[in-house]
Amino acid sequence: MDFGEAKRELKKLLKQTRPEHVGRLLQWEVESLLRDNRSVILENISEELRSSLPLDAMMPSETYTQNKIQECARRTVHVDSFLFDENLLDSMCEAGTFSRTYCVQCGSTKTRDLEFLSHSFSVPELRFLFLNVLPDLTGRVLVDVGSRLGAVLYGGHVFSSAARLIGLELNEDFVRLQNQVIHKYGFGDRIQVLHADFCSQETLIQNTDVLIMNNVFEFFLEPHEQIRCWRFLVQNFHRKGSLLVTVPSLDQCFRQIQETLPCDWLEELPVNYDLFLSSDADQNEAFRQIHLYRVM
Repeated sequence: MDFGEAKRELKKLLKQTRPEHVGRLLQWEVESLLRDNRSVILENISEELRSSLPLDAMMPSETYTQNKIQECARRTVHVDSFLFDENLLDSMCEAGTFSRTYCVQCGSTKTRDLEFLSHSFSVPELRFLFLNVLPDLTGRVLVDVGSRLGAVLYGGHVFSSAARLIGLELNEDFVRLQNQVIHKYGFGDRIQVLHADFCSQETLIQNTDVLIMNNVFEFFLEPHEQIRCWRFLVQNFHRKGSLLVTVPSLDQCFRQIQETLPCDWLEELPVNYDLFLSSDADQNEAFRQIHLYRVM
């Protein structure tokens, strides 16, 4: 159809749309048109990092984390979602360089699905996080705990207007890697990476508007250290209206460490998953693992 016909069809569609959904529809359309440039930047970063890191994106210096993952059942595999999204993994499976299943009995055709563990958001998840889960971040400070490759920081730079995007990272190798990306892509105007322990940043956490915690402690700290970090959060993240994003939910995080911590200062906010759901069941499940809370 030509421009005139397309314009008439669009007007017809808008008239048929419930008034309360017109704004969301127009916002979705604009964001879809803008997708390419912003997502391409993140995909370029992902490709560059992928060429210099292994599939699990683990540094040789992460001995404790490597040991923890090896202690898991053999059906669990660490794959960095920022480097390897579902489409890329499917391509690798077709090429025979990766498998989503493991053999229950050597030499047998009896197989089961592997479970995947990631401490990074994929590009679609970053888009979902900043364009659907979080509100407008203009003028706000966002802190990513355990920033690793820096995916949340880069996503925040291209998808949001946050005033400051701060990564807290204990591993010096990852701090160096993030700073290289920040310098190359000119992200230094809003992104900063601190080589610091989460529990040493009392003032920063008390003044943070948005805190991101993606599978953040379990494979990096001893159980008693994990409890210390969660208690630090409870004691210091109390500014009314501040937002907390966790993967998985807080309930699941606390069950993993067998600890009951007060959450009456937080309210969980509803997340609209429907707009971004697709035929990809794994991607949909990743979206549903993202939980949003607000300090009351």
